Amino acid sequence: MRILVQRVTSAAVTVDGATVGRIDPDPQGLVALVGVTHDDTQARAEALAEKLWRLRILTGERSAAELNAPILVISQFTLYADTAKGRRPSWNAAAPGPMAEPLVDAFAAALRERGATVGTGRFGAHMRVELVNDGPVTLLLEA
Repeated sequence: MRILVQRVTSAAVTVDGATVGRIDPDPQGLVALVGVTHDDTQARAEALAEKLWRLRILTGERSAAELNAPILVISQFTLYADTAKGRRPSWNAAAPGPMAEPLVDAFAAALRERGATVGTGRFGAHMRVELVNDGPVTLLLEA
């Protein structure tokens, strides 16, 4: 599982012109782009949720847990693109939807269980993501 995390001052995700997830942090929040591969598990999703919740990347080296910062979780199978050969990426390392969707949901649920305010995208949809990266701060978490 890979989580590409961005510290943001605002973010929104829309599907077919309708906003399906939004965070208006005051002053910061996190966008978590979540990629799932074939051997990922619910335990791994929960461990990464804990890692993200406690990660000290917000103002003053504080965590989302300390600041109660909102988090926008968006599925992102392209995090497992293989671009080693040719000009067309391979998606073979990305888990199929029936496996990936429950694990993305488990990641979001684990954050909520810890007290996070969580917005989400819509799994499998063509999404438009708008965000203002703060810093910029972008990190890759893997387990």
